[in-house]
Amino acid sequence: MAALLNSVRAFFTPQTFHVEAENPGDVVARENLLDRAMGAGRRRKSSEKLRAGRVPAEGLALVARDQDGHVIGTVRLWNVEAGISREGRPVDALLLGPLAVDSAYEGKGIGSALMRAAVAEAARRGHGAILLVGDAPYYERFGFFAEKTQHLIMPGPFERHRFLALELKAGWLDGAAGMLVASGRKLSA
Repeated sequence: MAALLNSVRAFFTPQTFHVEAENPGDVVARENLLDRAMGAGRRRKSSEKLRAGRVPAEGLALVARDQDGHVIGTVRLWNVEAGISREGRPVDALLLGPLAVDSAYEGKGIGSALMRAAVAEAARRGHGAILLVGDAPYYERFGFFAEKTQHLIMPGPFERHRFLALELKAGWLDGAAGMLVASGRKLSA
């Protein structure tokens, strides 16, 4: 019910933000936002193990800005291998996260706008699938479901029912099995 009310509220709220590519000057604001939104334990999550020492997938680090240009939301996608195919080849995919919106701006459609932009840009760039660990009722509206991850595992602890996937290309994850491993570009020293 809360999601429905937030959607209705967002529909009638004037758009006071815009989504664009993250830039190097956004690092401090993004990290502060993530600390506030997700707390101190955010760096201990299994997803973080896949992001550590890596840079986001090309063109897939987005921010939402208010009218004054301040970062009020963020989402990033990361290159991973989603196990192996039936033929034994790594299955390229993206891992989404974290997605966060400044609490002062919740319920204004910013998280949804970031998700739609991230999915659209990943599809435009030719990626086959996006995986994430998150709240199923929230992410199902974007097409993410647990059925395509049933034979995949995260490194470290994770909640199976929160491990979701969206295929951008039909059948991309068919037969994929095994552990997710990072495959993206490494941070330079």
